[in-house]
Amino acid sequence: MKKLISLLTLVTLTFAGSAHALATGSSCDAQAAEKKLAGAAKTSFLKKCNADNPANASCDAKAAEKKLAGAAKNSFVKKCVADGAGAAAAPVADAKASCDTQAAEKKLAGAAKTSFVTKCVADAK
Repeated sequence: MKKLISLLTLVTLTFAGSAHALATGSSCDAQAAEKKLAGAAKTSFLKKCNADNPANASCDAKAAEKKLAGAAKNSFVKKCVADGAGAAAAPVADAKASCDTQAAEKKLAGAAKTSFVTKCVADAK
């Protein structure tokens, strides 16, 4: 058991140092799959990779705004990063705030507000 832990620690340290050297367009999950990581080594690698990803920080902030936690947060962040929403989060957040303001001025609520804001943000891109 001690040998396994030592091996996993070594693998983790090796991959943690090379995380930035990998292709920038590749997701952390894809990188882990390319390296054929599994178990604790994969978990550790993904944690480090995701923490180093600037898009992830933006997606984490968006998840916090939505008050997500646990599996819901993980799922949201994973989809957010995969969609590339985190990379352009500041302009999108500004557009969303503007669209929310417009919806409030129009006194929209519920599905009408959601639909309006979604279309407004898409048009702003």
